[in-house]
Parts: sequence; structure tokens; C-alpha cells
Amino acid sequence: MKNFEVKTKIYFGQNALDRLKDLKYKKVTIITDPFVVTGGLISQITSRLDEVGTHYEIYDDVIPDPPVEKVIAGVTAVLKNEPECIVAVGGGSAMDLSKSIRKFANHIDPTFNPPLVAIPTTSGTGSEVTPFSVITDPQAGTKYPLASDDMVPDEAILDEELVKSVPPSITADTGMDVLTHAIEAYVSTNNNEFSAALAEKAVEICGQFLIRSYNDHNDTHARRKMHIASCLAGLAFSSASLGLNHGMAHQLGAQFHIPHGRANAILLPHIIEYNSHITINSRSRKEYAPCVHKYCNMARILGVNNLNEITTIHALISFIRFMCTEMNIPLSISEIGGISENEYKSRISAMADAALRDGTTATNPRTPTKEEIMRIYHNLW
Repeated sequence: MKNFEVKTKIYFGQNALDRLKDLKYKKVTIITDPFVVTGGLISQITSRLDEVGTHYEIYDDVIPDPPVEKVIAGVTAVLKNEPECIVAVGGGSAMDLSKSIRKFANHIDPTFNPPLVAIPTTSGTGSEVTPFSVITDPQAGTKYPLASDDMVPDEAILDEELVKSVPPSITADTGMDVLTHAIEAYVSTNNNEFSAALAEKAVEICGQFLIRSYNDHNDTHARRKMHIASCLAGLAFSSASLGLNHGMAHQLGAQFHIPHGRANAILLPHIIEYNSHITINSRSRKEYAPCVHKYCNMARILGVNNLNEITTIHALISFIRFMCTEMNIPLSISEIGGISENEYKSRISAMADAALRDGTTATNPRTPTKEEIMRIYHNLW
């Protein structure tokens, strides 16, 4: 028996932030990152809380790839403040940290279980509707994906006003994260009809609006569409999980601090090629792995379907690389800069071990070996 459930109530569209004025809580803790505060975005949150007389504390000790130490510090802060509601404002790191803080604070004090309202300021992770949180152990150089139903936010507020100022490079990275989420959820061994419908719509929006959003940050319509696509893809992989693409990307982030969406984008053509068993030298055959037909449907949605399965997979891979090139995303690790070849290759074995242990790898449509993962890492250089 399978089940599908959307636990998060979602508010979206123009003036979605006005939902904050309807919250019935007297005391709120806002968890965010310093940029949201110094950049002035926080005023769009606090002004609405001020308008209705809601008392709030701002906890802005959020950094990219939040480490275990930040979870501990955040738990201490919220238990001291005792808020009636936690409002997470920011990108994936703020969401991940907020979800982890609430969960572990509840472990310490079982009476502490405030509602969590998630307000994303980037269009990428979909974390505002997922039960997942990724926490980093800097000493081990590892990212730990946590998954628990009690980490799902109670509400999500999607307001495009918060993403209009996102710079092009982050728009590109987070947008490719959305595309990867949707494609991986679509071919996951745990996929279902509900997750598939969400993934298909997310991919359709990415094909139409991602590059447009990258080229013009004032294109409010494109920004709104990508913000919704991010949420749709988050709902898709919450149900279906992900795959090897994320299992390997997590290690690139932990070891070399490559932005998560960028790592996914670099990996995606290689993972499609690996999962489909289709390379530049492949010839047509009578039967293909089930994921091949799913990838071909993704290509059709993106408008790049071709003569047969082989040429359509090639066209899909080429289109993904075209999108990366259009948005100045590197196609290889060596193009990123700041990483030496020797250092990178010396960590491949350890990264492959970690990728095999990563929870997202378990639902990949093709079961990888360590040697195959190492080969993909080598090809990324």
C-alpha cells in the first residue's frame, strides 16, 4: 500500500506574505540568515508582524551548509525564547536549520512543538514542503540528509517579491536544483502517479521560465512560476525521493563547498547517461530500462524529443547542457576554479563511499557500484 499526503498548507500568489497578519500567535521566533537581515528583505516579514502587534525575536545565525554546531546553538536559542511559532525565512540552509532546530528542541523538551511557517527566498530547494533537512559535519566532511515526517513545515508562503532580488548566478543554480529534483523524483524507484504529475509540471515550468527568469530579474511572472515549480518539485520528491544525482552532489558540497544546485547541474547529464545505459556510442535496441521511457517523456515535455529513444536521450542531455551554458554554469569541476585536480581526485574514493551510503541513492533507478560512482566522479573533472 502506498499513500500520498500534502501536510503543508501553501499560500501563494500576489501579496501571499499578508498571511503573516492572520497568524494567531503572540510570540514568534524568526530564523533567517544575515543577508536577509542586512539586505532589508526581513522588513517584508517584520512589517506585517508589527502591523498586528506580534512580538518577534530574530535569530540570524544561519550559514550555508549548516553544521551540527549551528543546530545546537539554534536549539538553545528557541528553548530560551519559547516562541509560539517559528518562522523560517531564507534559502535551503535556513529551512534545513529551522526544521532541525524544531525537531531536536522537541527531543529535549517534548512540550515544545510550535508550528513552523516556511518562507523561501530562493526558488530551488522546495524545502518549505519537504520532510528533509541536510546537516553538515565539517570534521568528517560529510552531509547527512535527515528525513522525518515531523520536520515538514505546517505552512509555506510563496511570494515572488522575496526572490526578485536574487542574483542571476543563484537563480541559475537554484533553478537547476528544481529541474534535478523533478527529474530524479520522476525516475525514482519510489515514484507514483501523484509525484509524477507534480514532477511533470515542474519540468514544464523550468523549460519555459528558468532561462527567462535568469535573464531578467524583473520578470515577475517568470519569478512567480519558478517559485511555484520549486514547491511542486519539492512535493514530488517528498513522495518519491531522489537518486544518485543527489547522493553524489551532497559529497561535492561537503568536500568542496560547491553550491548544491550547481553540483546537481554538473552531474545531471552524466547521471541520465548512466541510468539509461545510453552513451554516444549506443545503438538502438528492442528493450530499454523503464527509466529511459521516463527520460524520453521529460524530453517531450521540454520540447526536445527526437527520432527514437537513443537520439531523444542525447537531445535531453544536450538541452540540459545548453541550459547550463546559457546561464554560465560550468559543465565540469575543473571549470569551477579553485579546486586542484590532485586534491579532487584524491577524494573520489571517499566521496564514492559516502554517496553509496547517502539515503537518496537508494531509490536511484539503477543500482550503482562504488567503481561506477568513482568513474562518474572522474568524468566530472
